[in-house]
Formats: sequence, C-alpha cells, structure tokens
Amino acid sequence: MITIKEITATDTYAVRQPVLRNGKPIENCHFTGDDLPTTKHFGIQTDILIGVISLFENKNELFTNEVQFQIRGMAILEDFQGLGLGEKLISYSEKYITSEKNTLIWFNARVLAVGFYEKMNYQKKGNSFEIQDIGTHYVMYKIV
Repeated sequence: MITIKEITATDTYAVRQPVLRNGKPIENCHFTGDDLPTTKHFGIQTDILIGVISLFENKNELFTNEVQFQIRGMAILEDFQGLGLGEKLISYSEKYITSEKNTLIWFNARVLAVGFYEKMNYQKKGNSFEIQDIGTHYVMYKIV
C-alpha cells in the first residue's frame, strides 16, 4: 500500500541524495529554509520511503502573486520512477496549499523533467539557466 504523509527535512535526504545529489555528500541535501516552520515536507512510501517533495513559502520576483510556494527537492527513487508517484506527490502538494485563492506554485525544473511538469499544466517562465554542479533548469509555475 502506498501512503503520503508529512515527514521531516532530514527524512528527505534518503531520497534527495541518490536522485538529486548523487555522488555528493549528504550535507548537500540540506536546503536553506528546510527547517522553517512554514516549510512542509511530504513523503510517499510503501514499506520504505520512495519519494519526497518539499514546499517552501517563498516568493519569486518573476511573479506578482501575493501567495507563492516553491517546490524543491521533488524526487522519486529510480526503481519507482515512471509509476505516476511524482504526479501523486505534486497533486497532494497542490491540494495542501489550495486553501488560499490564486496561489502560485513555482520551482526550478531540470530540463529532463520539463515534459513531466508540462503534462500537469505547469508552464515555463523565461529562459533556461544553469545551477552550478546541478545542470540546466527552467522556472516553471502554475496557479492553483
């Protein structure tokens, strides 16, 4: 059985490291703002944690929306990719924050993930850019 529940920032490292920071020290899995009371972390699991997502209350100057959340660290372990679990985590996160009207969700998407997010009605904003030691990204967004 698959469940989604709130987890701690530290819990996310077990998935962030092999998927997003492969070959880098565990310390690279900590994101600024991970421990703020307004940041929420969710995990999808069977008997083990297989996917994670983090929601940060964070404004991006590209947008004028009053209420903005940034998704960071969305990852599914390689053996479980392609099963729709990432979509479940995104949908769960969208439902979690829809108490506010016209809430904007934005994030920096790796080039390889753009198609995945476009299928969920996210749009690119601006040109691609590089994140050092990580790769090429686009800012993507959706109003929920």
